[in-house]
Amino acid sequence: MNKPITIGLYGFGVVGQGFYEILQRSTSMDVKVQKICVKDESKSRALDMDSFTFDRYALLKDSEVGLIVELISDADAAFEIVKYALENGKDVISANKKMIAQHMQELIELQEKHGTSLLYEASSCSSIPILRNLEEYYDNDLLKSVSGVMNASTNYILTKIFRLDRDYDLAVKEAQDLGYAEADPRLDLIGLDGLYKMLILVTHAYGIVVKPEEVVTHGIQNISKYDIKFAREKGYIIRHTCHATKVGDNEIAMYVLPEFVKEDNLFYGIEYEDNGVMVDAAFSGGQFFKGKGAGGFATGSAVISDLSARSYDYKYAYKKRSYDLGNSVTNDYEITVYLRYYDQKNCDAFQFEKILGQFNSDKYSYVIGTIKLSSILSVGDRLNNADIMMVKISDWQ
Repeated sequence: MNKPITIGLYGFGVVGQGFYEILQRSTSMDVKVQKICVKDESKSRALDMDSFTFDRYALLKDSEVGLIVELISDADAAFEIVKYALENGKDVISANKKMIAQHMQELIELQEKHGTSLLYEASSCSSIPILRNLEEYYDNDLLKSVSGVMNASTNYILTKIFRLDRDYDLAVKEAQDLGYAEADPRLDLIGLDGLYKMLILVTHAYGIVVKPEEVVTHGIQNISKYDIKFAREKGYIIRHTCHATKVGDNEIAMYVLPEFVKEDNLFYGIEYEDNGVMVDAAFSGGQFFKGKGAGGFATGSAVISDLSARSYDYKYAYKKRSYDLGNSVTNDYEITVYLRYYDQKNCDAFQFEKILGQFNSDKYSYVIGTIKLSSILSVGDRLNNADIMMVKISDWQ
């Protein structure tokens, strides 16, 4: 039987309001919202001001509050709140993928040390229940790979470009207007949002904590009409995808890149704000999860699911970590990519292992080649800052 819970809610933006509205409609849980902590005192709210507090520590120090629901966008402030709560006997539910991915090791240790629980299903692909599936359903299966379209903002933008022939800048603005992209959408566009989600999934899939700087990451911010034309001529569309693949017995290769996909690829049909995750397991085979990857109700529903699970005392066991499988991340792994560039020096810096074809146009040039992840990492920030577009390509002939 679920138990009554008194919560302190941090944040009342799109996700916070979505969660709150779903909670008001729920009849299966006995939940009291003590107060909602927000930052801006001048902003008008949908609720009476008595429902809010502006003191960050008011809820953290309230003895009646047993669980903190953290739904703010500031990753640094979120970590301070979550850390204080876990250290002082309060359980936490969070949707902040950046905060969790950057502090995963410490967050695990805090839970172990203080006997508290942190749940964060909403941090990774919003409405898709992937984390508890990795923890419970796949806890004893050998996973060959976990991959997916995990960022709703870039997926919405790419869908607008390829389905409706929308200009890139206009597609970005439309994503912002709908709340799928932030006012500053850079974290989405350069691929970091997808990376953070993938790092979280990998901890539960393979039992390892990987640092963001260890993973090849490239976004769609440099996409040009030339890249779009190339994709269409070859029968592709572009999706922004995240991959973790088992290599040998104990190594995991990871990368987050735009990818050319055709109609026979499951990611082809993941459109607009939807996300999709593919899990390929040794014993249970391939299974595909699809659902809304953004929006107040979609993300709020995942927070509600965590709240319900916690009312039954559920907590992550981090089972793959406890099995001590000896897994580690590797960048000694080769992929095939399309690299569109303007400056030959930028192309030369990647040190391709094998060139499959090189082409020139009036302005841009591009190369199709095989390259190790380590070689891509070696160019550092140039990948995202230069006039370069790199796209994974799996079926070049």
